[in-house]
Formats: sequence, structure tokens, C-alpha cells
Amino acid sequence: MGIIKLTNIRVYAYHGCLVEEGKIGSDYRVDVSVTANLQPSATSDHLKDTVDYVLVNQIVKEEMAIRSKLLEQVCKRIIKRIFNEIDIAEEASVEVSKINPPIGGNVEMVTIAMTLHRSDYSDPTQL
Repeated sequence: MGIIKLTNIRVYAYHGCLVEEGKIGSDYRVDVSVTANLQPSATSDHLKDTVDYVLVNQIVKEEMAIRSKLLEQVCKRIIKRIFNEIDIAEEASVEVSKINPPIGGNVEMVTIAMTLHRSDYSDPTQL
């Protein structure tokens, strides 16, 4: 097994429970790790045999563009897409961080982290 990591994907999005968050938006950081069998790609040297990190980045950007009240929902949507679009993905971990959250204090970021295993679901649509 191996891990493909995308670290510090920066996006501007409109998530949050407050009406203002949906209007003005804020900066986010997303980190993704995908665990898969990377031995076939290490031997073949073919993109089709590995986790395409360009696709993972695209999934993150597309899902971050869909407004949600809770970052938990965003994490789950990203993981669901990874399992649906990357057949060799066995486990996916996603961290979504809101930079400078509006919580009335000096907080650099708030992070929601979620890890799911493909084997936990017989049907990926259950995610």
C-alpha cells in the first residue's frame, strides 16, 4: 500500500451556518490523503495505475464550490467522490480548515477531519 497526499489546497468558498458566511465567503485549506496499492504504478509507470492527484485536486475544488452549512458534509462529499472516481482508493482522509473563522476570538483556523475506508461500505453510494 501507499499514500498519495495533497497538502494545503487553497480555495475560497462560502460554507458556514451564518448568512454572512454565504455572502462574503472565506479562505479554506484542504488536505487529502488517499491510500491505495501503488505497486502496479511503481512497476508500470502509467498514470492509469495510480491515484491521479490532478483528479483529486479537481474533486476538492468542485466540492468546495458547493455551499454547505457544515464542513463535515463537505469532507464526506469529497471522500464519496474519491471512492466513486478512483477505483484503487482503499482509504481517504480529508481535512477541511476554515482560516480565521468568525468565532469571536483570535483563532488561526478550525479543522474538520474525516477518514473513511472503502471496505466499510458494500455500496459507495451509502457514504
